[in-house]
Amino acid sequence: MTTPPHDEAGPTANPDQQSREEDLVERVLKSFDSCADPRLGQLMTGLVRHLHTYIREVRLTEEEWRRAIDFLTRCGHITDDRRQEFILLSDVLGASMQTIAVNNTAYGDATEATVFGPFFVDGSPEVRLGGDIAGGAAGEPCWVEGTVADTDGKPLPGARIEVWEADDDGLYDVQYDDERTAARAHFHTDDEGRYRFWAITPTPYPIPHDGPVGEMLHAVGRSPMRASHLHFMVSHPAGRTLVTHIFVRGDELLHSDTVFGVKESLVKDFDRQLAGTATPDGRAVDGTWSKVRFDIVLAPARTVPVV
Repeated sequence: MTTPPHDEAGPTANPDQQSREEDLVERVLKSFDSCADPRLGQLMTGLVRHLHTYIREVRLTEEEWRRAIDFLTRCGHITDDRRQEFILLSDVLGASMQTIAVNNTAYGDATEATVFGPFFVDGSPEVRLGGDIAGGAAGEPCWVEGTVADTDGKPLPGARIEVWEADDDGLYDVQYDDERTAARAHFHTDDEGRYRFWAITPTPYPIPHDGPVGEMLHAVGRSPMRASHLHFMVSHPAGRTLVTHIFVRGDELLHSDTVFGVKESLVKDFDRQLAGTATPDGRAVDGTWSKVRFDIVLAPARTVPVV
């Protein structure tokens, strides 16, 4: 993709041109002076400043503007109740991770957050501790266990844990057309803050790249691949709700995850077990399986970003 020639950048343009552009910015900013909501006014004027700075810096052409509008329109057309192309766009631009960084301030040894992703859905089935979330999804069995505690090390009984993941074919249940529910569930920690369940060993997969976001990644020479991961959302009245993943140590995609979601603290050892190895709960497994431990620490519920 080549960029057509255009006029010189704003700061180097002649004084009359600079004055015209700066006058427009000020008039647009002034149009929000009557906004009764201070936060909304801050959001809108900040957006205007940065958007106009971008347009002036890159000297956006009218054709490029039209193509951008068409791109966003197509993102809207492909979005439905099972696919969110705008979240996908936010993810691949790093905007999702930056928003997470701003809103999940570091607190002691609290577990780090990462991207929510476009495939969470409400209403997952509840399974008992030690149960199997796979629901028929293809993949190698994986035993997952750990604890949920606060930053003082106090166990958090009754914490709700939502988990979801792609199957061995790289697809989430909502990407199929048969209304299946698989590889997603929720459960609660026991009286000592412990949890355990069977899942499937995570494998790499591409984000949906058959739409506008995929076209954009292809045009700029970027891969749509995500590193292998298992999603968690953990909530408890005494803690800040945590949305995170764990990643498989040794995955070659850890340093090129297309949504920038990998954090070293979330990379875990998924230890593969030979066929015939006894499982923690006595379950009979036909073939190899893996196991991983993930101890979760929730920041205090009162920890909020300062605006």
